[in-house]
Amino acid sequence: MDIIFIRHGETKENKRGVYGSFDTTLSQIGIEQILKAKELVQDISFERVYISPLKRTMETAELLGLKGDFDRRIQEINFGIFEGKTYEEIKRDYPEETYTWTNDYIYYRIPNGESLMDLYSRTANFLEDIVSKDKNALVITHEGVIRCALCWVFDNVEYFYRFKLDNGSLTTISIWEGYKYIKNVNK
Repeated sequence: MDIIFIRHGETKENKRGVYGSFDTTLSQIGIEQILKAKELVQDISFERVYISPLKRTMETAELLGLKGDFDRRIQEINFGIFEGKTYEEIKRDYPEETYTWTNDYIYYRIPNGESLMDLYSRTANFLEDIVSKDKNALVITHEGVIRCALCWVFDNVEYFYRFKLDNGSLTTISIWEGYKYIKNVNK
């Protein structure tokens, strides 16, 4: 079975380099990225569609002409007090929290937000549910979730920063007889 991930199209916030799970819409470039991805999606076989319940992913699904089930487990990480800020702004406004976060990027729970392990756990839970259904699925989501899914293949969240996913790209994980592997990234 295949789990095909589509990262939402670019937003103005992506362009600015801000962190966040807040609701935002696609930029004109993001719309164009998804219309290009639509051609690839037409050639893929899947039985179920899952969508993060944020505006940018819902807009992505609409542009792709897809409807599906909304699932909060595939929503982007909640950056808490870091929401809507660039890394430079975070360092300036929250120097102690930034120090702790960069030294324990897996387990540090951002105040009023989540840790990377929180995101990884809910992503893994979602993926195990999908695998139990044994049907190809298309998942419209965010870079953090897709990175966690790729880490799930290795059963190791420490690989999180070894992946970079482009807006509007397709990434596929295959599961065959219990064996997980990465079929493609950034298609």
